[in-house]
Amino acid sequence: MNEKLTGGPAEKKESAPRVRFAPSPTGHLHIGTARTALFNWLFARRYGGRFILRVEDTDRARSTKAFEDSIIESLQWLGLNWDEGPDIGGEFGPYRQSERLKIYKEYAEQLLKDGVAYYCYCSQRELENERKRALDEGRMSMYGGRCRNLTVAERRLHELADNPKVIRFNVQKHNSSKIKYNDLIKGEISISPEVVGDFIIMKADSMPTYNFAAVVDDLTMSITHVLRGDDHITNSVRQIMLYNALRKPAPTYGHFSMILGSDKAKLSKRHGATSITEYRDRGYLPEAIINYLSLLSWSAGTEKEIFSLKELAEEFSIERVSKSPAIFDQGKLDWFNGRWLRELPAAVLAERITPFIAVAGYNVEEFDMEAIAMAIQSNLTTLAEAPAYARIFLEEVKYTPEVSEELDTDKAKEVIREIWERLEAAEEIDIDSAKTILKETVAVMKTKGIKGRDIYHPLRLALTGETSGPELFFVINALGRRRAVACLRRLLDGN
Repeated sequence: MNEKLTGGPAEKKESAPRVRFAPSPTGHLHIGTARTALFNWLFARRYGGRFILRVEDTDRARSTKAFEDSIIESLQWLGLNWDEGPDIGGEFGPYRQSERLKIYKEYAEQLLKDGVAYYCYCSQRELENERKRALDEGRMSMYGGRCRNLTVAERRLHELADNPKVIRFNVQKHNSSKIKYNDLIKGEISISPEVVGDFIIMKADSMPTYNFAAVVDDLTMSITHVLRGDDHITNSVRQIMLYNALRKPAPTYGHFSMILGSDKAKLSKRHGATSITEYRDRGYLPEAIINYLSLLSWSAGTEKEIFSLKELAEEFSIERVSKSPAIFDQGKLDWFNGRWLRELPAAVLAERITPFIAVAGYNVEEFDMEAIAMAIQSNLTTLAEAPAYARIFLEEVKYTPEVSEELDTDKAKEVIREIWERLEAAEEIDIDSAKTILKETVAVMKTKGIKGRDIYHPLRLALTGETSGPELFFVINALGRRRAVACLRRLLDGN
């Protein structure tokens, strides 16, 4: 093999693993693909290795820069940073396949020269007829090798006729026995070359196919471990064949089981949101998604369920990844999201709910968003719920006839007047002062024989118009002194 090929494999400078995440920019980052990125990231960080982002954009019809940007933004939002990639570069670049075409061409030409690849001139009609014959005869459909042994004269006739051609890999050349490898997750896997037809490595438009480009990229980028979904198991066999033909050692492979929906079918749109952008826009936290995805097919071996990304990087081990498919449970993700929301400092939660409240049509600059965040924090499952829970602080209180009737009693008015006077006299309001005012109001009301629900219920109705909601000290703090006083004054004045 010519070691002077463009982008040839560099000498490894360290024994630490080099793993890659290589999405195709043909859509947004799927939740299952995000788990693959996460497990690769954790593997690299756990063992002091390198995490490489590579964009596999050779599908020219479907790949777009917009989808590439979306994938990158989703990874950044999840907190999965990379050490080399198309946006930051690195010594093994370029990191977009569309920018590596010269490298693929040179490797393909070398395989042709070595006799382990050949030009195929078969038309689509001929291939389709061959496929139909195989199916009619009950045989496995694969390329029969018609162009494998063309004579020089036969090839010349095709060239003179300018017939479209692809380059196929000669599977039988060096693969007479079963291809075996030890999968990090699945264990030993073996497949007979007889069930693998001579597959295409370079298409008629001179673009590489997935398997060939992946091998050339992994080889020239010194990738040590390829960790991906188990829908790639047959691809790994083809790739090992290519490594054998190139006389280079293959990386270590590991294949994660699929993520399935509750009906045990492959996770899809009918199960709900499937992309990271959808979950972000629906108000899920990256911390919650990372935490939940980490537990789909992996376990720390303890009862612990809540993990930060840093903790996962310290505890992750490929040995604890399950062979069995993972079932995606939307309810469990909601539980994780609610748990992480309740852990956020009020100032951080305020920042995260603000865009959702603004989109709902409220002028967020008019309100104390941190106080509102504190009031609704325990109710939230997603950030998108914030406008509904915060409405009582964002709009003028409206009373139904039933509520107005409950508030139009001497007892209710006495309670309302007592707390109004205390709020009116206060210089400012915060959580502590609101608690103090409530405590003092309760103490005075008790001396007048008014207790419990007869105090808190009319106060809640007066301040929110609702029969339930956050603790009253949160309500007073979120409304603020000025608005709370004005609201109570209107009631006392009969407006």
